Amino acid sequence: MRYVVWLLVVALIILHQDLWYWDDRTLVGGFMPITLLWQAGISVGAGLVWFLATIFAWPSDLIEEAQQESEGGE
Repeated sequence: MRYVVWLLVVALIILHQDLWYWDDRTLVGGFMPITLLWQAGISVGAGLVWFLATIFAWPSDLIEEAQQESEGGE
């Protein structure tokens, strides 16, 4: 799953370069430029990928080390 998270990060980096929308003046819902909506979607996607990274790709040895330090420090 760690590689899937990395793949999603790379996909977000590529999708963030939205060269195809810069000249489009379309308004979504009558008020929001499509470029701004695209960037909002990228931001939500980045939040979801970060959530997945903390669940599936976080190094478990850091958690164990922190628990050992907290138990030994008391």
